[in-house]
Amino acid sequence: MSLELIISEAIKTAMRAKDRVALDSLRAVKSQILLLKTEALGAEVSPEQEIAILQRMIKQRKDSYEQFTAQGRNDLAEVEEAQMKVIEKFLPAQLSSEELEAEIKQIISETGAESIKDLGKVMGIASKNLAGKSDGKSISEMAKKLLS
Repeated sequence: MSLELIISEAIKTAMRAKDRVALDSLRAVKSQILLLKTEALGAEVSPEQEIAILQRMIKQRKDSYEQFTAQGRNDLAEVEEAQMKVIEKFLPAQLSSEELEAEIKQIISETGAESIKDLGKVMGIASKNLAGKSDGKSISEMAKKLLS
């Protein structure tokens, strides 16, 4: 089942439960998917694109949360945090730091990377293989740590 259908069902559930935060979050996700479909002239959205949409939306909310917290606007920060939690439910399970380290070590051995100069090779493969399972910042930090 596509993410769009899953989100549509979740919207119905949120409407019945009168869960305003979930409803707003899910509608935002659905609008991003529909926007991507119209840009692609009605073509189906791939699972990779769906994951990218979810990750981008979580990152936006995380940035907003940090800004609101820094400005002392805890009321707005709480809304962003709640929306982030709703959206995260639709992402694949995230890798633990140990699992991420093991995956990146394997990629480093496959590519023959030896130093930080080879970070580009490792990041290219790691970003593709670990999309949705971990965010780019975590992948980058782990790769730098292992190549140093």
